[in-house]
Amino acid sequence: MARTFDPFRDVDQLFTQALRTPASTAMPMDLYREGDNYFVRIDLPGVDPATIDVDLDDSTLTIRAERKPQAGESVQWLSRERPVGTFARQLTLGKGVAAESIDAEYTDGVLILTIPVAEAAKPRKIAVAHKTDSQLEGNVEG
Repeated sequence: MARTFDPFRDVDQLFTQALRTPASTAMPMDLYREGDNYFVRIDLPGVDPATIDVDLDDSTLTIRAERKPQAGESVQWLSRERPVGTFARQLTLGKGVAAESIDAEYTDGVLILTIPVAEAAKPRKIAVAHKTDSQLEGNVEG
């Protein structure tokens, strides 16, 4: 059974199992492939778009954002479940992506990163040349 190339499979499992931190719950993420692109969708409700920072260092993609408290310091909290502060997530990109062409868009509280598959990693058809017996006989030395 053939497996499709997925540079995120192992990394996503690692982050899901080992790094279940307050930052990851504050920045829930979906990661999927559709056609020739990977998509990362990160929920960032209540985040000022000016605080969103996406960096690529070698093969590490880092997403940072800050959610500031909406109430003053004199507030007496009865329940506080929405985290505030600076949050970060990191993904290690595989060699099969076009890192120079990553696009980021923030709409309605969701950050969407589009990561194209590199041309070299895309499936391609290899043509099979067909030679007749007479062409093969001409190449045989005897």
